[in-house]
Amino acid sequence: MGAAALRALPWALLLLGPLLPGQVLQANPMLTSEGQPAPLPGGDVPGFTPAPPAAPEEIHPLKEQPANGSGEGHAKPRKAFPVIGIDYTHVRIPFEISLWILLACLMKLGFHVIPSVSSIVPESCLLIVVGLLVGGLIKGVGEKPPILKSDIFFLFLLPPIILDAGYFLPLRPFTENLGTILIFAVVGTLWNAFFLGGLMYAVCQLGGPGLNHIGLLANLLFGSIISAVDPVAVLAVFEEIHINELLHILVFGESLLNDAVTVVLYHLFEEFANFEQVTILDIILGFLSFFVVSLGGVLVGVVYGVIAAFTSRFTSHIRVIEPLFVFLYSYMAYLSAELFHLSGIMALIAAGVVMRPYVEANISHKSHTTIKYFLKMWSSVSETLIFIFLGVSTVAGHHYWNWTFVISTLFFCLIARVLGVLVLTWFINKFRIVKLTPKDQFIIAYGGLRGAIAFSLGYLLDYEHFSMRDMFLTAIITVIFFTVFVQGMTIRPLVDLLAVKKKQETKRSINEEIHTQFLDHLLTGIEDICGHYGHHHWKDKLNRFNKKYVKKCLIAGERSKEPQLIAFYHKMEMKQAIELVESGGIGKIPSAVSTVSIQNINPQTLPLERVLPALSKDKEEEIRKILRNNLQKTRQRLRSYNRHTLVADPYEEAWNQMLLRRQKARQLEQKMNNYLTVPAHRVDSPTMSRARIGSDPLAYEPKEDSENLPIITIDPASPQSPESVDLMSEEPKGCSGLPPSPEEDEEGLVMRAKEPSSPGTDDVFTPGTSDSPSNQRMLRCLSDPGPRPEPEEGEPFIPKGQ
Repeated sequence: MGAAALRALPWALLLLGPLLPGQVLQANPMLTSEGQPAPLPGGDVPGFTPAPPAAPEEIHPLKEQPANGSGEGHAKPRKAFPVIGIDYTHVRIPFEISLWILLACLMKLGFHVIPSVSSIVPESCLLIVVGLLVGGLIKGVGEKPPILKSDIFFLFLLPPIILDAGYFLPLRPFTENLGTILIFAVVGTLWNAFFLGGLMYAVCQLGGPGLNHIGLLANLLFGSIISAVDPVAVLAVFEEIHINELLHILVFGESLLNDAVTVVLYHLFEEFANFEQVTILDIILGFLSFFVVSLGGVLVGVVYGVIAAFTSRFTSHIRVIEPLFVFLYSYMAYLSAELFHLSGIMALIAAGVVMRPYVEANISHKSHTTIKYFLKMWSSVSETLIFIFLGVSTVAGHHYWNWTFVISTLFFCLIARVLGVLVLTWFINKFRIVKLTPKDQFIIAYGGLRGAIAFSLGYLLDYEHFSMRDMFLTAIITVIFFTVFVQGMTIRPLVDLLAVKKKQETKRSINEEIHTQFLDHLLTGIEDICGHYGHHHWKDKLNRFNKKYVKKCLIAGERSKEPQLIAFYHKMEMKQAIELVESGGIGKIPSAVSTVSIQNINPQTLPLERVLPALSKDKEEEIRKILRNNLQKTRQRLRSYNRHTLVADPYEEAWNQMLLRRQKARQLEQKMNNYLTVPAHRVDSPTMSRARIGSDPLAYEPKEDSENLPIITIDPASPQSPESVDLMSEEPKGCSGLPPSPEEDEEGLVMRAKEPSSPGTDDVFTPGTSDSPSNQRMLRCLSDPGPRPEPEEGEPFIPKGQ
């Protein structure tokens, strides 16, 4: 403590020196490089030397001095007042940073102004091309282009992108597919790293004298760098093709969660490369470090998320700083995880997921809008800068091209990805209810893009231990360019060609929320009855714990005990109001204090809790009002909806009644025909009659009673159907009172069209000309199926009950 005080004493005296009237202190120039004062001979106090004693004619601070002159009165040449000056070194760094950001924004604006270009080429590809052009231009004028340093990437450019993805992460699809995502992220990344590293070691051993010196650990380190899917590249490509939610969450979730595996493998092989001998204990400790890095990052994120939610509980009177707490606590979670070599990406995701439901319940809607748009803007600018600097760094960096190593790396990367996805999907589909189809597997394998994370990790390698660093960086950049340009440009036409389901923008309604909650409770009850503790059971337990304890601590006011339906309705109302204001649907909505602030300022007295939890009458009436308004609108909308926009048929009900009556009449007729015992005379068809007359006209000449042949009429409504032949309209030709013509005698059966009846009449029960007893007897003979089979012994001829 005393030594520290002595070291701090000279700097304190230096600061107080100008205020002391008697003497002026000067800093001792004999300071060492570590900041420690050099020992001085004698008994002087180290760190400073006293100024020489003041002369009588020394200038006193309060003494009036002659203007623009020295003590002897000699005048100095007077300089003109500088109206304008240039000092670029003073503003060089912030000015150049602003220029790069401005360039990124202008490029992003230009791509969307020209839709023909942006619809064919992904934005990430165009930004890399711009970076290549800018880097070549800077190098052409004789300057050294800037390189994307790893510290700048990991500490400033990557956190906004991950925070935006974690804060607005679709939690329900993510948790429902968490097992599949973890298998792809952990097992898939390990498979890619070891498969690629082992094969590249074999290539180095067989590749000639230029590759023989690269050992197994160096190849495994290279495999761990190049095997991880990059979240920045995946976001840039998948958001443009609008893939369905399942595939998007699988590939993007894998790119987020494989960060822990990549960090562990990178540090593990980097440390093993410095060891002379790797023991089994080192391997076991490296395996344990994976759980420490992943779970430790999640724990750090959860802690900061809870602190952020608790802090937002007390911001009801200072709404301006609410968004700042979200950004600061999230960034602190990332830095704290990086401080202990934990997974910073896992920490950011955990912090965003944990804090969001509680922070949004406490902050105002203006703060929520600020957080949303600021995160989107920040992540978009960071993503643009990353791809531009990838192109610039490609021009500025040192490269060593080896055809064997680079082509082998690209080929084995693709093979490892395809094999890993096929094998893991075959295993996963044994446990999934919704199976992953071959189209889904192709998109998952084809969407494994590499990006700036692999480049930054390769840039961090030390020349002292990895002399092949330039060759590694060249191979990494080649793989990045291939995946971003070739796979990124062709994935959209492939999705259209394979007819892969795309994302559908739908807005959730109260009805959907009610049914979702109902199904969750139903599945939880089924699991409890079966004694199976699945994810619905644990989800229900977590929701109960959250509602009973966590919400009361982290949410202010009455919102902590608000039913989920009411909370969702308030959120939906607020969202619709904001959309109306943005679209110009409402002229002006008066700005008012949010519901949360009113509750915090004037909290209502809550009724005492009962033994059985029950809602208050106001809340119950509010829920009934919400259900009545929304569900009644739904019924009205469904009733008036017509898919084909057809006009309703006024005779539809009459036709239906007639159809029912006709069916009953036919059933009754079939029952009555069963009683006929006399077989009906077989009537030849018109075709058979013509054939017989043509073959033997003398034997089959028309008889006198040929005029009594029946006439079969046809219903013009549907002449193609066999039911259109109406036997009830059959009548003999001679009944009309006209003599039959010879042509009609030769034709046999004549087909006549039936007069269409009006919709109000019933042709079954309305008597007509064909309802005479003789016609009915002839009809029964014509339609009789024939005699029934002989009854067995002991069986009555007429069944009982008929």
